[in-house]
Amino acid sequence: MKALQTLVESRRFEWFITAVIIVNAITLGLETVPAAMQRAGPVLLAIDQTILAIFVVELVSKLLVYRQNFFRDPWRIFDFIIVGIALMPTTGSLSVLRALRILRVLRLVSMVPSLRRVVGGLIAALPGMGSIVLLLGLVFYVFSVMATKLYGAAFPDWFGSIPASAYSLFQIMTLESWSMGIVRPVMETFPMAWAFFVPFIIATSFTVLNLFIGIIVSAMQAEHEAEAVADRELLQTEQELILNEIKALRADLAELKNERTG
Repeated sequence: MKALQTLVESRRFEWFITAVIIVNAITLGLETVPAAMQRAGPVLLAIDQTILAIFVVELVSKLLVYRQNFFRDPWRIFDFIIVGIALMPTTGSLSVLRALRILRVLRLVSMVPSLRRVVGGLIAALPGMGSIVLLLGLVFYVFSVMATKLYGAAFPDWFGSIPASAYSLFQIMTLESWSMGIVRPVMETFPMAWAFFVPFIIATSFTVLNLFIGIIVSAMQAEHEAEAVADRELLQTEQELILNEIKALRADLAELKNERTG
């Protein structure tokens, strides 16, 4: 079991699984190309099944090594779910699950440390992002009600109801054809409409959405700092162990000298 644990935790094994994931991503992409399936369809399917078998063997090995501790690591749980989805039957009414096989590519997140840090930063930013989403929802509701009352009668397709207004305002917030597509036609009927849409764009695109970026950057910076602190603490612990061993050796040498001189 010790040998299996050494193999599973080795750097070469991680790089091997990473290479297998990349190959799997390529083969799954080729399976969507009709010409590739005509030429090498059976080979691609065989590679896909072989890769799935490798993933299963990897998970079984980790289950044997870590046992009850296997599910204490969120990344191992993530891998378990991804491979479990891939093992589900894909025939009959469940044939739509074949498309979910591409989720195996997401295992790169659990294998690459830099990607794990990015995901960790995003997860850490979720509470702050939730507050911003709530704020953005309030802003959208207020402006949707105002837009429906102001422009609903003249432009029912865009602002005839609160959902329609919210969808139109979402397009404006993304700055996708907002001027020529919506705002300028509205301004032909309501020349002062710019006084409504410009503050909305400033409040959403230039202010609230940038808060998302700020929170995500702060969370990722905190994640990097936490990892750096952990690395420094580990280095300090190792240095203290080395110093203690050196002190113990000096004490032993001193005792040997005393014994010889005595």
